[in-house]
Amino acid sequence: MKEKQILGMFPGRIRERFRVIAKMADELQEIRLIAGGPVRVICSNKEYFLNVSGEFSSIIAGSCWYLSVGEMEQILDHVCSYSRYAYEEEIGQGFLTVPGGHRIGVAGAVVLGEDGKVKNMKYIRYMNIRIAHEVIGAADVLMPLIHEKGRLCNTLLVAPPGCGKTTMLRDLIRQISDGSRWAAGKQVGVVDERSEIAGCFMGMPENRMGIRTVILDGCPKVQGMMMLLRSMAPQVIAVDEIGSSMDKQAILSILQCGCQVIATMHGSAPEEIENRGIDRTMFERIAFLGKKDGICVLKNVQKPEGDMIYG
Repeated sequence: MKEKQILGMFPGRIRERFRVIAKMADELQEIRLIAGGPVRVICSNKEYFLNVSGEFSSIIAGSCWYLSVGEMEQILDHVCSYSRYAYEEEIGQGFLTVPGGHRIGVAGAVVLGEDGKVKNMKYIRYMNIRIAHEVIGAADVLMPLIHEKGRLCNTLLVAPPGCGKTTMLRDLIRQISDGSRWAAGKQVGVVDERSEIAGCFMGMPENRMGIRTVILDGCPKVQGMMMLLRSMAPQVIAVDEIGSSMDKQAILSILQCGCQVIATMHGSAPEEIENRGIDRTMFERIAFLGKKDGICVLKNVQKPEGDMIYG
């Protein structure tokens, strides 16, 4: 399935050059494209270069494939179903989400609206295709640490980019929603601002999110949290990548209504939490993720006052 999803991102003759690497879908992490530059893939945390036959090597060889501007345009048109106008809003946010929850970051010349905000993008010459990986059981190590006598604790996952916090969050949502040995299943509301958690396509999640989960896809976090609270009566609200005073106020409102929160944020140290405008005392468990030997791991879990309960 994932192999077909990867190949489906590319048109005609270009698709053929990705057939070999697509067969390694479970190890494939990123496909990096730069107009005029060599086509690179990140697979099992190692960088490789594709050649014009679709084979790959750890060094730039004479047959290395240098992507042309025309090929970049073909890929973009294909991803946008040959109607870029219909994807203007997503392009303006810097990314597109495709079936399977895979995310295509784009960069180029920014077009500003009258309000000074980014409206669209033209002359797109850079793409970073991040391959989504659903890891069932990723949260097994964390589940017993965020429950107390059958009660779910408000939890914050903190990690640098690429250390698995969204993967961990996704599996936490599934287990909390379905129920586990640690607690009965709960009604979970997910605000999936960047379509990375559930990987929704036309409103339907491509990832397993649990039987009691509802999803607001592509919705700003603060607005989405309030919408779920008012309309869906969740017991738990989950959001990805918080980090502003507005996020803080929305989370406080949720907690005051008796709803619990599971959230993630970028960072690697406790002091970064307050630096990003978030009050750590809102959370009963703060889990720090990182990498060891190239593998995403749970480093430690703390209480808000800093007491270590794991690691």
